[in-house]
Amino acid sequence: MSARRPAAFFLGGRHLSEAASLALIVPFLVLLVVVFLLPLGTLLHESLLVPKPTLANYERVFGEPVYLRVMWRTARIAVYVTIVTLLLGYPLAYVMSRSSGLKLGLMAAAVLLPLWTSVLVRTYAWMVLLQRNGLVNEALTGIGFIDAPIRLLYTEGAVVLAMSHVLLPFMVLPVFSALKGIPEDYPRAALMLGASNWSTFREVIWPLSLPGVVSGCLMVFLLALGFFITPALIGGPQQMMIATLVSQQVREMLNWPFAGALVGVLLAFVLALTIAFNRFIRLERFVGTRS
Repeated sequence: MSARRPAAFFLGGRHLSEAASLALIVPFLVLLVVVFLLPLGTLLHESLLVPKPTLANYERVFGEPVYLRVMWRTARIAVYVTIVTLLLGYPLAYVMSRSSGLKLGLMAAAVLLPLWTSVLVRTYAWMVLLQRNGLVNEALTGIGFIDAPIRLLYTEGAVVLAMSHVLLPFMVLPVFSALKGIPEDYPRAALMLGASNWSTFREVIWPLSLPGVVSGCLMVFLLALGFFITPALIGGPQQMMIATLVSQQVREMLNWPFAGALVGVLLAFVLALTIAFNRFIRLERFVGTRS
């Protein structure tokens, strides 16, 4: 038997009508329309109807190889960043979920500290580390791994590394939440029944943590698709991503219709990806809206 949906919300023990509940979210809806939907609609309008109804801007996006390379590079870097953050974030989240007290507090502070620091500051820190005379090149030269400084900055690897560091908390937090929600009795029962540690992880912990993994991967991938500051500074013109291209078209070329077409293509890709997730792996199952 399915559970009945509540007709209204409760606040401080008091019943709120649906109208009052709706009034609470009106400021957010107004903000969403003013700062997101209205500018987005304006850009899409410019891409399709300025100076006259045309699809020329979209034909240019898909007709010129340079723009296809930028879109392919954007998707490829977003995938790499998602994989790196998952490989780094899952073990960290697992250790955090099995820790408590001061140890958990220190690890949580280490994860959250980047969120309290400006993205610009973190990006400049990576530039200091990766420049030709930076700490990384000095360390590699000092231990004899390389004979002379190598180019680390303005490479795709540097962009992936810096973006993975910036986006790591968005992977760790949902995975940690999923792992923390697994009852300790489940893996303990598997071990008591003779399962090895690896089998317990593979058959019990990993499947139960998948909601957090999927949420983290989706969040990191979508954020990486639209990342601007870090790839612009770390990658330079050689590693241009689609957000940097949009900024270039708006600020330097003053070509708002073509910038709108780029935004439209990126928006269509994100919507298609979300629909595919929802259709094939039941996205709502991972965010807890359907049992």
